[in-house]
Amino acid sequence: MPRVMVEDNSRLSLRIRAQDKAVLMRAVALENTDLTDFVIRTALQAAKTVIEQAERVPLSERDSLRVLAVLEQPPAPNARLLAAAEALPNPS
Repeated sequence: MPRVMVEDNSRLSLRIRAQDKAVLMRAVALENTDLTDFVIRTALQAAKTVIEQAERVPLSERDSLRVLAVLEQPPAPNARLLAAAEALPNPS
């Protein structure tokens, strides 16, 4: 279960196995940086990749053309869509 983020805390604590920390420390030494910088940089790269993959919908060329066609010539609204629009609160 996700935990609530504490906005005023800039620290991150985690437990790590000794052999995993040794791997990280070797990578840190090879890149001539510190552990904090290495972990933050690589974790942010991984997080951005996950977010990008979650927000992108891959389409085939055929599907892309179909989406463009529907955007250019949208179908007429059906009864359910019109009813849903009527049920929306008045913005004024």
